[in-house]
Amino acid sequence: MAKNWMVIGCILAGLGVAAGAFGTHALQGAVPDDLLVVYATAARYQMIHAAALLFVGLADGRWPDHRWDIAGWLFTSGIIVFSGSLYLLALTGSRWLGAITPIGGACFLAGWVVAALAANRTATMPDEVDTRDGAA
Repeated sequence: MAKNWMVIGCILAGLGVAAGAFGTHALQGAVPDDLLVVYATAARYQMIHAAALLFVGLADGRWPDHRWDIAGWLFTSGIIVFSGSLYLLALTGSRWLGAITPIGGACFLAGWVVAALAANRTATMPDEVDTRDGAA
């Protein structure tokens, strides 16, 4: 899954850039300022967690552990639910969507906890011997 997390992270980061540009250029004056702030929050959290997915891919490739995959799914779910609900709220003005946003936030938090558990497990693994440039 390591490569998949890298690909998903890249796609979601690219979409985050597109969403941010759309919010900055197309939504100015089209939606109220308070909803522009909501939209910007969605794009910011999408970018942060897309970068987290890139890290998950790198970490899973270096230190394979099923917990990296769990963290990846939680980050992806968080982007969909947290950022997705905020994008829809900003674009439609339907404030009830804010009620599901915390579910995405909980996915983000759980993803970071699981990533920490995976990192802690892999951090206790013995270091590999570096044989590059004659070091041993």
